[in-house]
Amino acid sequence: SSGQLAESLRTVAGEVEDAYAVGVDVVVVGDAQMTEHLDAVLAAAREALVNAAKHAGVATVSLYAEVEQQAVVVYVRDRGVGFEMDEIADDRQGVRGSIIGRIERHGGQVNLRSTPGGGTDVEIRMPTT
Repeated sequence: SSGQLAESLRTVAGEVEDAYAVGVDVVVVGDAQMTEHLDAVLAAAREALVNAAKHAGVATVSLYAEVEQQAVVVYVRDRGVGFEMDEIADDRQGVRGSIIGRIERHGGQVNLRSTPGGGTDVEIRMPTT
């Protein structure tokens, strides 16, 4: 894994913007060298952005990442239509597999909050130590 996290996140955000005609507001505080664990964070963040772009029905999505001493935390937020977690079928691998499963396999955690009509908040946390 080459490169830096901040640049990689901005690249992914740009790709999602181009593919789905949605704006992604990117704020990255700090930076880190890419690792296998951060590759997983990047892929999960991309999936969260794509989900928001496809399903939220909003013009912009926000991506906020912070490199802390013990962890890298990435938030993907939209103010869109939201959904009921319980109503996601188990066979819909997007959220469960591409985001939660991928991060947990690398020792991180995902906190996903969504309310119908109230938008969706995906928090991805990956220990760096």
